[in-house]
Order: sequence, then structure tokens, then C-alpha cells
Amino acid sequence: MIKELTIHNSLNLLNTEQWKALLENNSASFFQTTEALHFFDTIGFETFAFAIEYDTKITAFVSGIIQKEKGIKSHFSRRAIIFGGPILSADVEEHHITTLFKTVIKHLKNKVIYIESRNLNDYSHYKETLEKIGFEYHPHLNFQVVCETEEQVKKKMSSSKLRQVKKSIKEGAEVREANHQSEIEEYYTILFNLYKTKVKTPLPALHFFITLWSQRVAKFLLVFYKNEVIGGIIFPVFQDKVIYEWYVCGKDGTYKNIYPSILATWSAIQYACNNNIKRFDFMGAGKPNENYGVREFKSKFGGDLVEHGRFIYVANPFLYSLGKKAVKVLKSKKL
Repeated sequence: MIKELTIHNSLNLLNTEQWKALLENNSASFFQTTEALHFFDTIGFETFAFAIEYDTKITAFVSGIIQKEKGIKSHFSRRAIIFGGPILSADVEEHHITTLFKTVIKHLKNKVIYIESRNLNDYSHYKETLEKIGFEYHPHLNFQVVCETEEQVKKKMSSSKLRQVKKSIKEGAEVREANHQSEIEEYYTILFNLYKTKVKTPLPALHFFITLWSQRVAKFLLVFYKNEVIGGIIFPVFQDKVIYEWYVCGKDGTYKNIYPSILATWSAIQYACNNNIKRFDFMGAGKPNENYGVREFKSKFGGDLVEHGRFIYVANPFLYSLGKKAVKVLKSKKL
């Protein structure tokens, strides 16, 4: 008797045991947890989740959000983001993956301009499978730090970065978890200025970060100097497996011998080492064939350079091309 696949389009259809087993897979991440999806729901994002069940076991799963800018730009910026990539069980079969992603396309293609899987694991074995149904593979780099002990990480770190950490602490900078909403607001001001002047990509509103903190979905390690917030890092923690650098910023160059972005990044890696969390994930280091200044920064913390790429399905080629040109123009503008 041939067993049939069951397609689920809601998390509510998965039982506790299925969900627990799903998150034990090596390809699982924080972004596919119920806590992450609940957070996105509460701040107004449309979320989605699809799963393939075979013989009572979930063999393939994706989840994510639909993002768009406000106002008139919403029509030209609708995209479905699969953070982390799919969760695939060890015994997943090719037709399970094909069925899953065909379901994703069917439900989302009329809602968005494109669907993007931002992979945090190696899916190269399934590249041809996804290409057959219209997903293009785009190379994308990342750094991942193995966090066994502080000493082992320090051996791989740049000596200049270690000196900058020591100088920052010696000058009086300190790192501690955020305790008040006012501290989140100070941090956001720094982050907002960074995105406005250098990153030049959309940044969520302050409410996103206050909710992220108040729901304890992620940790906020902030850098203080003379009781002022001068930088910090936000990182979700997934079990004992991974810490993800979601947002980091600092008033770099403002104070002599104090390097808040470097100190914040090191503090999160140190947190992983001290709490027996296996890996620190930088969540991206740009495209291999394009200049990306932040890649140089991230490369100095002893991580392994990986290329897990992204899978993109373009539902509306015209608007997709138009959007890419608009982003390129925005980033090229000089203040």
C-alpha cells in the first residue's frame, strides 16, 4: 500500500510530538519556532506555514512572513521571506520537497512579487529539485562561529579585534542586558541612524524592537559608557544550538579607544561560549561578487565562511526588476 502525503497549511494541525521532532532536525532554526511566528503575528506581519506529513511524521516544513513597505510603496515591495530556509528531516524524499514548495508557490504567488528562502544551512543537495519548479539559486555568504570555549574562539579572532575589546573595557565601556524601555529607545536611535546613513534598507519601526524585548523573544545586550547607551546587539537564542546576530550597531568613532559594535558582537559570542550554545551565526555576509564592507568586519571574529545562498521564486518579473533597480538607486545616493 502506497502511503499518501498530507499537506498542512497551519501550525495548528501539527501535534506536540510532531512539532518537537521537527525542531530537533539539524536544519531547524529559531525563525521556525512558534515563539518567532507569534511575535511576527503580534506586530502585524502576515505569517505562513506549510508542512508535509508522511506516515505520521513531518518530513518537510517552511514558515515565514510577508513583508511590504508602507503607503504606495507596499504594492511594489511585497515579498515572502522564509527565514532560515526549510526544515527537512533526514528521511525526506525529493517529491516531499517538490510538493511543499509547489504548495508555497500556489498559496503565495498572487500575494507577493517574489518568494525568498534565506538559508542558514546547507541545502546544496536540493538545489536542482528547487530549480525544476522555478526557484533560482543566488549565492550568498555568511560567517558562523563555533563556540566551544572563549579561549578557542579567541585563537581564531583577529588580534586587532581582541585589542579593541580590551581597550573598550579598559576605557570604561560595559555590556549588560537591557532593563528599561528607554534603553531600547536609545539603542533604536543609533540603529535608525545607521540604516539611514549607511545600510539604506528598510528598518522596522521602534514598536518592533520594544515588542521583541517585552516578549523576551530575543536578548538585548547593550553597550554603556557613562550611563549612556552607545551600542548593542539583538540576538535570538535557539535551544543550545545557535545564537543569531539579528541587529547590531554602535556609535563607532565617537569615543577614543571605545569600539561599541565590536564589543557588542564579542559579548554575544562570549554569551554563547558561557552558556554552552554551540554556534554564533552572523546571518549573512553579502553576495560573493559584490563589495560588502560589513563582511570584513564579520570576518575578524574567528568564524567559518560558508555559502548557503538563497532560493528565489519570482512571481512578478516586471515588479521584481523594478524593485531591484530602485534599491540600487537608493543605496547609491550620497547624503
